[in-house]
Amino acid sequence: MRKTDKYPVEGPNSLWQMYRTVSRWKAVKNFIFIQISRYAPSLPLKRWIYRSVLGMKVGEHTSFALMVMVDVFFPERIEVGDNTIIGYNTTILTHEYLIKEYRIGTVHIGSHVMIGANTTILPGVTIGDHAVIGAGSVVHKDVAPYSFVAGNPLRVIREDVRLTEVIDKGEG
Repeated sequence: MRKTDKYPVEGPNSLWQMYRTVSRWKAVKNFIFIQISRYAPSLPLKRWIYRSVLGMKVGEHTSFALMVMVDVFFPERIEVGDNTIIGYNTTILTHEYLIKEYRIGTVHIGSHVMIGANTTILPGVTIGDHAVIGAGSVVHKDVAPYSFVAGNPLRVIREDVRLTEVIDKGEG
């Protein structure tokens, strides 16, 4: 179950009213720095932009691959642990604008997580430590620690990836 705060709107759909929820200046500044970080080959530069300019919580040795798109309106609601890899062209959203309401939720990504390329992470989800997300997945619900999930809709492929490590080493 995603954890989001819901805000009803009157009149036209909520996207037409987005600048009531976030300032234009913040949106433009975030967009510029997100675009720089999408193309920058330097992982330390990306981490500095995410932490210092966008206000994200990003752990040590966490890597954001080329073309990762973080939420432009509320990037400060993204938290990523240590030694995590966010794969190519992944999108991390913390907001969703709907017809009669908008929703905002914090995204928590644990430590030692592997997120495959072209994944979309929706607002309000928690991805546990050591989880593996298959490429092209849509993460619309919480992911347990050590689990391997993939697909759209998201489904559990393996509940405990530690078992795979033991088998791979010939110990199982």
